[in-house]
Amino acid sequence: MNLTEYLNFLSYTKTLEELWDAHCRQMSNYGFDRLLYGHTLYRTETSLGDPEDFVILSNHSNDYLEGFVHSGLYFNAPMLQWALKNEGAASWRMIQEMASSGAMTEKERQVYEFNKSKGVTAGFTISFNSVSMRSKGAISMASYGNQTQDEVDEIWSNHGDDILLMNNIAHLKILTLPYNAPNRALTKRQREALQWVGDGKTTQDIAVLMGLTSATVEKHLRLAREALSVETTAQAVLKASLQNQMFVMEV
Repeated sequence: MNLTEYLNFLSYTKTLEELWDAHCRQMSNYGFDRLLYGHTLYRTETSLGDPEDFVILSNHSNDYLEGFVHSGLYFNAPMLQWALKNEGAASWRMIQEMASSGAMTEKERQVYEFNKSKGVTAGFTISFNSVSMRSKGAISMASYGNQTQDEVDEIWSNHGDDILLMNNIAHLKILTLPYNAPNRALTKRQREALQWVGDGKTTQDIAVLMGLTSATVEKHLRLAREALSVETTAQAVLKASLQNQMFVMEV
C-alpha cells in the first residue's frame, strides 16, 4: 500500500490483529522485517509498571522475545533508555558508537551481545509522544539481517518521513483498540458488570439489568478485579477503560 492507502486502512481497521499484521507487512516493504512495539500506562520514575499490563506486539521469534522481553533484558537496552528520555526517531548507529567507544555499562553490553547473537544489529527506534507522565510507547524496527546500518540510514534518508508518519498513526490507532493482556482479559459478563458500574448503577440495579442475582453480580465483579489485578471495583473500571475493554463493540 502507498502512504494514502495505508493511512486510510488504519483509519478503518477494527482489530489489533488486523492492524499489526498489515503494519508488519508495510514496514517490511521498507526493509524492516522484525518489529517490537511496546506501550505502558503505568510508568513511574523507577519502573515501567507490571509487564503483564504492557501492550506488546511483535513479529520476532518466540526465542528472541523470551530472551529480550520476558527475561527483563529490555529494561537495560540502550535504545529503550533513549526512548524514555526522547521523542521522535533515532538510528541504531548510536549503539554501535557506544560499543566501539566503551561507553556501555555491563548490563547494556549484555543486551548488545544478545541482540548481536540474534542478528538484531541494524535498525531504527521510534519513541512516540506521551499523553501523560505515566504513559510511554515506542517501536524498535530491525532491518534484514544482511543490511548494514549505513544502508538502513540511507533508507531512512529517503523514506523516513513517511515511515515515521505511518508509525505515529498506527500507534494512535492502537491506543483506541481493545487489548487483552495475558491473564488480564475479561469475560463478556465481567465486562458488562463493570460497564454498568461505570454508568453509576448499584449492585441491585445491575442484577435487574443483567437478569442475575446480586450475589452473581458480586461474583462477576470480584473475578473482574482479580483478572485485572486490582483491589477495588473503581480501580477495575478505570483499568478496563484504559485497556479499552469497556463498551467493546463485537466484531
